[in-house]
Amino acid sequence: MEQITDVLVIGGGPGGLAAAIAAVQKGFKVTVADGAKPPVDKVCGEGLMPNTLATLRELGVALSCQDGRPFAGMRFVDSYSSVEASFPLVGGLGIRRTVLHQKMVERALDCGVTLLWNSPVSGLTKAGATVGGADIRAEWIVGADGIHSRVRRWSGLRQSSAREFRYAQRRHYRVQPWTDHVEVHWGHEIQAYVTPLRDDETCVVLISRDPRMRLDPALREFPKLASRLSGAELSNVDRGAVTAMCRLDRVHKSNVALTGDASGTVDAITGEGLCLSFLQARALAEALAAGDLERYQQAHRRLAWRPNVMGRFLLLLDRCPGVRKRTLRALANEPALFARLLAIHVGETSAMHSVATSLRVGWQFLAA
Repeated sequence: MEQITDVLVIGGGPGGLAAAIAAVQKGFKVTVADGAKPPVDKVCGEGLMPNTLATLRELGVALSCQDGRPFAGMRFVDSYSSVEASFPLVGGLGIRRTVLHQKMVERALDCGVTLLWNSPVSGLTKAGATVGGADIRAEWIVGADGIHSRVRRWSGLRQSSAREFRYAQRRHYRVQPWTDHVEVHWGHEIQAYVTPLRDDETCVVLISRDPRMRLDPALREFPKLASRLSGAELSNVDRGAVTAMCRLDRVHKSNVALTGDASGTVDAITGEGLCLSFLQARALAEALAAGDLERYQQAHRRLAWRPNVMGRFLLLLDRCPGVRKRTLRALANEPALFARLLAIHVGETSAMHSVATSLRVGWQFLAA
């Protein structure tokens, strides 16, 4: 018997679940299909910024300190300088990706979303899609199937910029966090992200342009960090992933819309991937309710602007050690400026404030 739904979301990761929850909130009957089964894991820094937590709350996903470990702000560290700042209003939360996914699954079920796990999607049809060998009829199709999206290919949507691939390795250590900030350690074309997850667990992710990178040899780039982790027991197996910067000219075609990494990606260096996908989910639900996917296209472009600008800036620091050295030294000389940049990063500032801060950074850079 053919199944019928208003919205079929292909991909059951956090972005797909957010799209499903947001659509249900607009009154749609929603089905999510994924070839995997929960909890779905993915390599990431596992630190949720304040704006990410706020968007999750609007979706009805309530997270607490019992789900992870709060952090107050960010710290940038290189061989020459160190600068830190706290978030201007509320803090972030370090939380395992699997815990976050399970919380979102529970919220989706509470909303009435139909979840089809172990149900690979083999193609789109005129009326919907083929899921687990059976046809599902849907008014709208949402592709939330990640950076290598098949829905994107099936619908004829293409990326409009070359991807800048980088490679990540993640490890969990049973070691007490030594700071209440997420740390970003800068090395030669490599960064180490350190996120407190629990009182006895810390997440470390290394990101590099080298596809052959492995954690133990790469940690030698950061002697102080390696010393803190020396002898610590591992609490999980190592995992790897690919991250990239790319964009699409169009994120919808006919009744198909893309969201999350399927609709274009920002490098993991920004820490904005999840928040962006959650904001896209809300914008997409608004467009579906209006029956106008072009409305989503415009919102998608607007939402991606700030993370893309920040991503390009941070990747510039990755590629140009001299620029990074002067920038971090300038910020260390004026820590309040780093706090202002952090406020921009999490969207807690006006456009005028952003311009003024950018000009101030430029002046400090020249003076450094």
